[in-house]
Amino acid sequence: MDVDARKQALRYFHGKVVEPLGYKFSPDEDLVDFILEQEVKIEQKNGIPFCPCQPIRGDREHDMQIVCPCIPFHRRHFDAMKRCWCGLFVHKDVTDPDSLPQLTEEELGLD
Repeated sequence: MDVDARKQALRYFHGKVVEPLGYKFSPDEDLVDFILEQEVKIEQKNGIPFCPCQPIRGDREHDMQIVCPCIPFHRRHFDAMKRCWCGLFVHKDVTDPDSLPQLTEEELGLD
């Protein structure tokens, strides 16, 4: 598999999914490139581009909720943080993703 070509394909696919949800790729291009590369490696190993910051448990119900982009499964949490867990996606209005907190559901009062 050509890693760069697959990263571009994931970028295209992910963009089509997150755009209507009010998200965009992080403006931090180094971060975006790194995370997409990790997703390609995970996909090569597991057959699916799981989120690289979440553990794959071997429990299909859980694991399908961390297939990137996982925003639809964690929408309330990510909307509160204005970013997804790994920072690959941010709300469209975000210009400085480094200023966004990464908080648990409990810290946000969403549990």
